Amino acid sequence: MPARPDPFRRGMMAAVRGWVDPLVVGILSVLVLGLVLPASGTTADVLDDVRTAAIVVLFFFYGAKMRTSEVVDGLRSWRLQGSMLASTYVVFPLLGLATQLLPDALLAPELRQGVLYLSLLPSTVQSSVVFTSIARGNVAGAITGATISNVAGVVLTPLLVALVLGGSGGAGGSLDGILLQLLLPFVVGQTVQRWVGPWVRRHAALTRFTDRATILLVAYTAVSEAQTSGAWDHVTAGALVALLVVCAVLLAVMLTLTWRGGRRLGLAMPDRIALLMVGSKKSLATGLPMAAVLFTPAVAASVALPVIAFHQIQLATCAVVARRLSARVE
Repeated sequence: MPARPDPFRRGMMAAVRGWVDPLVVGILSVLVLGLVLPASGTTADVLDDVRTAAIVVLFFFYGAKMRTSEVVDGLRSWRLQGSMLASTYVVFPLLGLATQLLPDALLAPELRQGVLYLSLLPSTVQSSVVFTSIARGNVAGAITGATISNVAGVVLTPLLVALVLGGSGGAGGSLDGILLQLLLPFVVGQTVQRWVGPWVRRHAALTRFTDRATILLVAYTAVSEAQTSGAWDHVTAGALVALLVVCAVLLAVMLTLTWRGGRRLGLAMPDRIALLMVGSKKSLATGLPMAAVLFTPAVAASVALPVIAFHQIQLATCAVVARRLSARVE
C-alpha cells in the first residue's frame, strides 16, 4: 500500500506556491506593461470591447459549471453555510467600513475605497477548497460554501457596492452593465448547465485559461487607463506599504473571528477549518472583472490594488495556517 503523502511536505509546498503564485506574477507583469506601454486611442477602444466580451464569457462559465443541486443540498448544513455567508457578507463588510475611519495620511481615500470594495466580494473557490483539504477540514462543506458565496455574490456584491459606495465618485456602475455583463451571462449559464455543465467541468483547463486571461486583460486595461489619466500619480511606496499592512490586519482579524466563531457555534473541527478558509478569503477572479463593470476606469485601477494585495497575502498566510492545522489534526 503506498505511503500517504507527508502533510508537512504538502503544507510547505503550498506555502511556496502561496508566495510564488503564477497568477500574481502574471498580474504584476501586466501592471508593469500597463505602466510602460499603456494602450491609447483605437487600441484602447478595441481592448475595452474585448474586455467586455471576456467578462461576459467568464460569468457564463461561472454559471455553466456550478451544479444548482449541489448548492441546494449544501444549504441543509445551515450552521456552517450560514456562518460562511455571514462572515463574507456581514462581518467582512463591517470591517471594510471600519477602515474608512483611517486618516488620509495613513491610507489614501482611493485605496480606502478599494479596501471597502474588497470587503464586499465573494470568497474564493479553488484556494479555499485546496487549503481546507490540506488542513484536513470539511472539503465538501468548503466546496458548497464557496460556491454559494460566488452564486450570491453575482447579485449581492453589485447591490452592496451600490449601497455603500454609490455616493463615491465612479462607483455604482450602470444597471445595464451589471445586468448584461454579470447577471445575465450567469443566469444563461445556469439555465443551460444541465447540458453544457458536464462539458465545461471536463475541460477545466479551458475555464482556468478564461479566468486568468480575463483577469490579466482587466488588470492591464485598468492600469493602462490609470496611467494615461494620471490616476496613479498619488500612489507612493509608502502608500503601498500602508495598504499591505491594512490588508494583513484585515486577514488576521478575519482568521481570528472565523476560528473562534466556529468554536462558539459548536462546530466540529473539520467544519471550523472550512469556515476559517472560506470565511476569510476574497476572490480576485471575481473582484477584478466586477470592478471593470462597477467603476469608472480611473477608479477601477485604484480599486484593483487592494484586491491584488489581499489576494497575495491570503494565499501565503493560509498556506502556512493550513500546514499547521494539518499537523495539529494529524
